[in-house]
Amino acid sequence: MKNLFILMLATISLTAFSQPGNKNFIDQNYIEVTGKAEMEIVPDEIYLKILLNEKELKGNQTVDEVEQKMISKLEATGIDVSRALSVKDMVSNFRQYWILGADINAQKEYQLVVTAAKTVGRVFQTLHSLGISNISIERVDHSQLEKFKTEVKINAIKAAKEKAASLTQAIGQSAGQALYIQELNSHIYGAYKSGESMMANMVVKARGGNESAAPQIEFEKIKLEYSILVRFELQ
Repeated sequence: MKNLFILMLATISLTAFSQPGNKNFIDQNYIEVTGKAEMEIVPDEIYLKILLNEKELKGNQTVDEVEQKMISKLEATGIDVSRALSVKDMVSNFRQYWILGADINAQKEYQLVVTAAKTVGRVFQTLHSLGISNISIERVDHSQLEKFKTEVKINAIKAAKEKAASLTQAIGQSAGQALYIQELNSHIYGAYKSGESMMANMVVKARGGNESAAPQIEFEKIKLEYSILVRFELQ
């Protein structure tokens, strides 16, 4: 009886599915197209890594002393240090001091976030004037990246609709409602790079050979690319 009941349910479901007006989209006539869109945006979040190592500081300065000078100099360049600068790590060889009698060597790692490439140049110049040379660019990003991603995807769907309309018009038909939408490929170039790869994509231009001037730094634009597959009802 149980097997008979399951068979009856299957028969009823199949009959209902096969009735006119209940076609699955794969049973309808459709046109399938792929729309593509891209966008380039200038990074507005540049993450710098600054490392202060007491052993490398000149004039027997402590990390705390150089830190105060660094904060004052950065504020003088117009950077809101309270928001842009943070301590990522702080270590010392205090254990070696007790075991081996070595000198205590403190080290601090900072993260500085700036919003423009020209500010990066001023930061490099400012920190070098304090004897701080261990500076690197960790990554770049954009504060509204998610918004731009959505915008590019919408443009890709619009491109698919325009393509479908053009192709169906050529054969005297038209594209109806969308039956199926799938995001195929997405690529983001120029963001989230770090270390040497970021430095390789950074262009530094000297200003008339004046070494004391802040370097002009340009970054690759962040490039967004999306492909969307859409199936439209063929009318």
